[in-house]
Amino acid sequence: MRMPNFNIDHNTKTLLKKIKISDDANALIEHIIANSKVRDFMTTVGFMNQHGFNLIAKNKALLRPFDDLDYILRDGIGMKLAFKFFNMPAGANLNGTDFIPQLIKVVVNSNRNQNTAFFVLGTQSPWLEEGAAQLLKAQVFQTMDGFRELPEYIHFLNQNMKPEAFNVIVLAMGMPKQEELAALIKHNIKQPGLVVCGGAIIDFEAGRFSRAPPLFRTLSIEWLYRLLKEPRRLFKRYVIGIPIFFINLIQYR
Repeated sequence: MRMPNFNIDHNTKTLLKKIKISDDANALIEHIIANSKVRDFMTTVGFMNQHGFNLIAKNKALLRPFDDLDYILRDGIGMKLAFKFFNMPAGANLNGTDFIPQLIKVVVNSNRNQNTAFFVLGTQSPWLEEGAAQLLKAQVFQTMDGFRELPEYIHFLNQNMKPEAFNVIVLAMGMPKQEELAALIKHNIKQPGLVVCGGAIIDFEAGRFSRAPPLFRTLSIEWLYRLLKEPRRLFKRYVIGIPIFFINLIQYR
């Protein structure tokens, strides 16, 4: 298997500059899809939030798979504050839970006359199948759970992807595993398609995790709702992670 050759000589502000800033999600989606159809390799899309920022700050090697993404979108109030901290425009909050269903819908509508194959890799049964069915509606899809070694996914895709199809792969296995897998797919599978790093998108679609009420989303405190719902699982990410995030910003400044 060919491993991507990354250049990790970047600082944090350089990574922030690579994040795609947009106030028009629909226009950005059209751009991503159009661009992915003229390439002979997979186009990769991911998101950067406070948790991802902290992961990179703790382990600089993780900058590599994030930097390799073709499109990185800003997700959450934490990253908005990071942009403001560095005097950079923040754009709209393009969180994956809202953005990915929009993206999939446009892919389906724009590819009605084209052979399209869908794969969902991540989480576990029964949420994997239920969430994939909800996200992809009436589309046929293939799945694999999110607890395999990375080469197993490449083998699975090579065995099941159709060379004549436009292949759409949703990765729902969390950071940084999904970004590392996205890089491997991009550098090992030479055909057009789209890889989307979706985090908990499939669990949300399956109803395993509930979305925050509209007021929480409007106030950009959906993270607080998730913490209240799952304090044990998310304590480290938010209660400890948020202060660390601001310490990291100050250190980089």
